[in-house]
Amino acid sequence: MAASCSLPVVILALFLLLVAAFAPATAASPSKRPTHQPLLFPVGLAPLHRRHSSGRYAAAAVTASAAAATDNGTAEPFTAHYFLQELDHFTFTPNSSHLFSQKYLLNDTFWRRKPTTGPLFVYTGNEGDIEWFATNTGFMFDIAPQFGALLVFIEHRFYGESIPLGNDSYRSPDTLGYLTSTQALADFAVLITSLKQNLSAVDAPVVVFGGSYGGMLASWFRLKYPHVAMGALASSAPILQFDDITPWSSFYDAISEDFKSESLNCFSVIKAVWDVLDDRGSNHTGLLELSKTFRACKTVQSADSLSNWLWNAFTYTAMVDYPTPANFMMNLPAYPVKEMCKIIDSFPAGADIIDKAFAAASLYYNYSGDQKCFEMEGGDDPHDLDGWGWQACTEMVMPMIVSNESMFPPFSFSYENNSEGCLTYYRVRPRIHWITTEYGGHNIDKVLKRFGSNIIFSNGMRDPWSRGGVLKNISSSIIALVTEKGAHHLDLRSATKDDPEWVVEQRRQEVEIMHAWIDQYNKDIAQM
Repeated sequence: MAASCSLPVVILALFLLLVAAFAPATAASPSKRPTHQPLLFPVGLAPLHRRHSSGRYAAAAVTASAAAATDNGTAEPFTAHYFLQELDHFTFTPNSSHLFSQKYLLNDTFWRRKPTTGPLFVYTGNEGDIEWFATNTGFMFDIAPQFGALLVFIEHRFYGESIPLGNDSYRSPDTLGYLTSTQALADFAVLITSLKQNLSAVDAPVVVFGGSYGGMLASWFRLKYPHVAMGALASSAPILQFDDITPWSSFYDAISEDFKSESLNCFSVIKAVWDVLDDRGSNHTGLLELSKTFRACKTVQSADSLSNWLWNAFTYTAMVDYPTPANFMMNLPAYPVKEMCKIIDSFPAGADIIDKAFAAASLYYNYSGDQKCFEMEGGDDPHDLDGWGWQACTEMVMPMIVSNESMFPPFSFSYENNSEGCLTYYRVRPRIHWITTEYGGHNIDKVLKRFGSNIIFSNGMRDPWSRGGVLKNISSSIIALVTEKGAHHLDLRSATKDDPEWVVEQRRQEVEIMHAWIDQYNKDIAQM
């Protein structure tokens, strides 16, 4: 079985793409990708799927592998449902009333109906199929019994099975234009409101949860729809990664710090490998030899492909540097950055630097040891992440550079070049300041202190996205929970017997805060 690799893309924005060199298969024609572009989210091309239903809600629930495996390997049941959602919530053009099937998952095992209705815990779906996030958000399943909560996981439009215009959805800017964060938030609001009415639970409190882009959506949902959700847990949500709020080099500086903290030699090997790789891959003979060294399933056409393969491995491993074994991105051991560096440091003096880097990256792609070769170019997208390129080219513009101090090759960013790349691939120019105009971000401590409430921003400092997150308390009810050794939305994963005490304490605080929110909400409702 061959391991596939999602190549870095073009745009500097979230979860990991490159600036101006990616487009869906149906978008404008591609050209050669620039060398060594910073990443932002896993991207690949996968078939589009759509499930049809009748009525506002699908009549029959479909069991989503009725006992889907959660992140700790235990079985947690949820059922899949489909809600007929409007295409455009903000205009009254003829196309706006077009309906599409939006997928959502339910678990009502622990839902309490008396004496007071238990809360709805709603996950605001990210840039992928919703089962992927549901099965990696075991924290919600863990705490549902003590809250008597109904669990709801809503899929983001244009991802997974929630494809508004079928096979035409990705065909042009005319259809992709309906893929925005504001439309997604409106989807969540309409679905939640309708679901509560359908379940005769209009007064039930709603807390939204999300990690990464989903965490950004959760926090923005609380700010935009406070009448729908009375609280939000936003984990690893880089809502300050826009404009000039966060230093542009912070993401890759953080990854470099993660590796350097484990071993200076490890950091130095990775920093040096890029030039060696470019030099050896500058001719056909060199590419043949490198293809053998990297165990490529097919001879690679460019050294860039190998650089991207390494770059992805080191970046994602830093993101998911969890203290326990996990399989969110790939099957990995506990503290995988430490394990990568152990591999590099175990080589004898004088060993080839490329052999060292390849062996370390193989931990990410082949920890299970079952991959006979690696797909360095092409490959599929197992999680239906197709739309992120469009989002990064329209509103999710997160400028990133690679500094000279980083272990990655230096890279600069300009809004102008980014805009030209987006125009080439999607026939659209980014609205570079739209996110901070729509949701805020500048002087967030002063702004949210005046009107916001009931948001938990959780971050782990091993996660490079943490630098763009809220790391200090804003008020008594907008709380920042920060762990020094935490990784990408670690707190949302299922509890395990091997969790460090600091993870246990972080989750305990989150539960305590949410209990206080819900208790106060129920008191207020009782007095109405």
